Amino acid sequence: MIKFPDNFLWGSAISAYQVEGGINKSDWSSLFPADQACDHYNRYEEDFDLLENQKVFRFSIEWSRIEPSEGEFSEKEIEHYRNYLKSLKKRGIKTMVTLHHFTSPTWFFDKKSWTKSDNVQFFVRFALRMLEEYHDLVDFWITINEPLIYCSKSFLVKDWPGPSKGVFAFIKAVRNQIKAHKAVYKAFHERKDVEVGLSKNNQFFQGVTFVDKIVCSLSRYLWNRYFLNQIRKEMDFIGINYYFHRKIKFLRKKKSDNVTDLGWDICPEGIYWVLMENKRYNLPIYITENGLADSKDEKRISFIRDHLIWVKKAIEDQVDVKGYCHWSLIDNFEWDKGFNPRFGLVEIDYRDLSRSKRPSFSFYNEICLNNGIK
Repeated sequence: MIKFPDNFLWGSAISAYQVEGGINKSDWSSLFPADQACDHYNRYEEDFDLLENQKVFRFSIEWSRIEPSEGEFSEKEIEHYRNYLKSLKKRGIKTMVTLHHFTSPTWFFDKKSWTKSDNVQFFVRFALRMLEEYHDLVDFWITINEPLIYCSKSFLVKDWPGPSKGVFAFIKAVRNQIKAHKAVYKAFHERKDVEVGLSKNNQFFQGVTFVDKIVCSLSRYLWNRYFLNQIRKEMDFIGINYYFHRKIKFLRKKKSDNVTDLGWDICPEGIYWVLMENKRYNLPIYITENGLADSKDEKRISFIRDHLIWVKKAIEDQVDVKGYCHWSLIDNFEWDKGFNPRFGLVEIDYRDLSRSKRPSFSFYNEICLNNGIK
């Protein structure tokens, strides 16, 4: 048995737009409608029953539900998420709430979204309302999920909804998300005794030649460390999302034979190096996402086992890793990729929305129960 520290938090994660269904006033709704998705909005009690031995659950509150029109807050939706949080608490599960997981209200998008500095105030206002409503029900607050993934796909390239595109739009969006995180962190701590962090998608860059290694070093700084360096004094913990291995050979990405259904390299060792890199911040770390698209559930068990072995090694090497959330509890709408990628420990049959536990679910459930890997 490979045992983890006492009180290690085992859990899983989702995001609202990807699973809830019925969200129609978001910037994603017209271009990439998720329609009913998994109907988690109405079936969350059923889905919470699947958590069984898990101790923490990460999810997002959909801003466009709470504030569908500028300045108009929906008491109905506020009550919905209050009941949602209470349901988790009744099960003894710690709550990890994300305030911005890629989606924004349509009215915020129409105001040029994150490219305008003046718009930061609207996100801070929303965040403060959430603190006011739920401070006694939330254990961990995550301001923003994967800011560089979001800003690059929404503002630098044309993959995701964004009001403007280009390098300058990308830079403005990144700066404003840094500004927003700092403002929320300060405002939250002025009002309550809370834990506030951010979920950062960090990658393992590995070079072959000397020049490749220089490129990797620069990439590690710009992608992995720059954003965190800007907010290092405004974090109580760091959330790390690990999916990607970038092996650079002669300035090109080298293809691997061991990939997910989306063609992403599987490199368990990479999570160790990503965690070691974040040791410099001297903060608790929670792995807030780690998973793979695997519709046949052929690689997920070995994926979980192998990554957790490297997580344990990082802990042994004095990285303060406090918990692990697998992505994802259930299959979901994978953004511009639609419903085909299957990330869930639990399979969703989109014909009738029935839930079926995959073999990997039982494997992970045993890990959560035993606080370790057999």
